[in-house]
Order: sequence, then structure tokens, then C-alpha cells
Amino acid sequence: MSNSSTQLTDSVSRFTTTFPVERGRKMLAAPIRFVGFWAAVSLPFLYLPLLAGGLESSELSVFAGLLLLNLVAFVVGHEHRR
Repeated sequence: MSNSSTQLTDSVSRFTTTFPVERGRKMLAAPIRFVGFWAAVSLPFLYLPLLAGGLESSELSVFAGLLLLNLVAFVVGHEHRR
């Protein structure tokens, strides 16, 4: 009998300690995904002035940085409203 009460106590304590953490993680992930999604959508518009004026050697790092930032935003925002 004590074994079943110990299992019940363990499962209740595990639920109460992990549930708020999981809920907090989900609440924090939603706005991060939102920002990532819209950043991935809007960042390509910043390519246009760079490409229209022609890429000089000083602008190549800016363009590469924008591409990398767009890739990160795409990965972060991929699950938004799925």
C-alpha cells in the first residue's frame, strides 16, 4: 500500500514541477516564433536597395549578414501558426 502512495506522490510532485516550466516555455516560444516569422518575411525587402545599387566589396558583408539573419529568422519562425 505504501508503494502506491509513494508512486502517487512522486507523480504529483513531478507534474507540479514540470507543468509550469513547460507552460512557461510555450508562452515564451510563441512571441519568438512570431517575430522570427515576420522577420523572415520582411528581411528580403532590405535586399532590394543593396541589389539595385550594385554590390560593392564593402556591401558584401552586409548582404551576407542579411542572408544569414534571414536564414535564422526562417528557422525560428518556421512553426508559427502551424
